[in-house]
Amino acid sequence: MMTETTRPVPVAGGSLDVRVSDGTGPALVFLHYWGGSAGTWNGVLSHLPAGQATVRYDQRGWGVARELPGPYGLDRLADDLARVVEACAPGPYVLVGHSMGGKVSQLFAARRPAGLAGLVLVAPAPPQPPGTVTEEYRQGLAHAYDSPETVEHALGQVLTATPLPEDVRDTAVGDSLAAGAEARREWPLRGIARDITAAAREIEVPVTVLAGERDVVEPPHVLREHLLPHLPRATLTTVPDVGHLLPLEAPAAVATALGQFLT
Repeated sequence: MMTETTRPVPVAGGSLDVRVSDGTGPALVFLHYWGGSAGTWNGVLSHLPAGQATVRYDQRGWGVARELPGPYGLDRLADDLARVVEACAPGPYVLVGHSMGGKVSQLFAARRPAGLAGLVLVAPAPPQPPGTVTEEYRQGLAHAYDSPETVEHALGQVLTATPLPEDVRDTAVGDSLAAGAEARREWPLRGIARDITAAAREIEVPVTVLAGERDVVEPPHVLREHLLPHLPRATLTTVPDVGHLLPLEAPAAVATALGQFLT
């Protein structure tokens, strides 16, 4: 694992503890999924070349940032990201957003910020919500992280298609429980259903999309139908045999895709 330092970055209502590894660029700026943390990317970082510049942090309302005040919606998370890249990625950078983090990345990239060189979307929530995102679905999803038992069920029956190593699984369970109640509900009740297609069409940088072949949350066909039409510069790669949590299930494959994108 590369050497990281922690930098406090001022944001609305407080500050974010951002983990930064200085090195060659473009820097990779990581955004975790709903239920994740900066630690979601541990496996991916362990497969990156020594000297690769990286930036990662717990998003507002999660992990060590759980005490930051709301709102916890996509716009505020994108504002936080703007502060992070301004403070920690002075040169060119590539956003790497997973699931919810992928939707935040799209919204931020639509602002056409200086320095943004590309976008890697890992099992991203598409800008256009599919028809399966019903009110009933969202209400059920809002209770997925109510207890260790519900998290275990979500991990084993929905989010993954391959068994996770015990230590990785334990960390994922802890991450999913480490959120304020308001932040935990924001994504399923509002964020996942928000249509940001108008914003997505403003993205000008190259985009690569990674989909898990056995992902039941954001299946490859959903991304082809509800993401790619709005991102004309995007290409999609399907990773075999894995589900929604690609950074945990296939960290080497994600790292390889990042290397290919950077070159």
